[in-house]
Amino acid sequence: MLNLERLRTLNAVARHGSVSAAADGLHVTTSAVSQQLAKLERETGQQLLAKHGRGVRLTDAGRLLADHASRILSQVELAQADLEAQRGQAVGELLLGAFPTAARGLFPAALAGLRGAHPQLRARLEEMEPEEAVPRVVRGDIDVAVVLDWYNKPLPMPDGLAKAPILDDIADVAMPVDHPLAGRDQVDLEEFADDDWVSWPRGEFCHDWLMLTLRGKGIEPRISHMAEEHHTQLALIAAGLGVAVAPRLGRGPVPEGVRVVPVRHTVRRHVYAIWRADADRRPSIRAAVEALRAAGEEMAGSA
Repeated sequence: MLNLERLRTLNAVARHGSVSAAADGLHVTTSAVSQQLAKLERETGQQLLAKHGRGVRLTDAGRLLADHASRILSQVELAQADLEAQRGQAVGELLLGAFPTAARGLFPAALAGLRGAHPQLRARLEEMEPEEAVPRVVRGDIDVAVVLDWYNKPLPMPDGLAKAPILDDIADVAMPVDHPLAGRDQVDLEEFADDDWVSWPRGEFCHDWLMLTLRGKGIEPRISHMAEEHHTQLALIAAGLGVAVAPRLGRGPVPEGVRVVPVRHTVRRHVYAIWRADADRRPSIRAAVEALRAAGEEMAGSA
């Protein structure tokens, strides 16, 4: 009889490509992964891993069993979803991922609402960018993720995922208070062609969007500083070091020395929840999406 947790461990090694990455994905030690795989090899009587440089690779038997493990685990998830749906209660553990401003702007209210309405549901949040969250939902590492795309740049979405809109997040331009355009009621992005920009880090989805959008308006942006957190970006702007696109979700108080001005042709990013379609019947997922939508409506109503 094959042990389900050991199959889950082998599946993680196949998906992540290494023992250490599988351990990170499973939130266990590398020693625990190695022990599980050694037991699985004894159970099957087959060598499942072989040394490859400094790491390991799956043998032919390992790949064969990993393929079966993926299908078995998918069936187990379907069975769990069906049982939870039949019981009709949001219970157990729910793992959630969200990009930082959604984690700050939506999740305190959403998680508090979940805890009040479903006390037997243990929801846990982890911050992550959309490009990390999507594959983790696909792999089943997390149950629900809140991700985003921009009005002119959709986020690539693989098959097998369901999604629900949470809110549209409007973005303004943040600039120093002594900027020539700081007194305006509205601005156009083209008016900042000669400014230094504060951006998200290179390679992130929002940084790529900013470059695409400004170049589409004939601007070759001068990126002077890159910062992950919007609070850091606003602090740089307060020091007179550039301008930035500043979404409203999770923004918090704007520091002294910064003025935010709406864009004439509204700049929006679409915020939505995603989950595996084969878990669609789970009451816990439906409850989480409802809580996130309620938090989104509250946030939009106060904007």
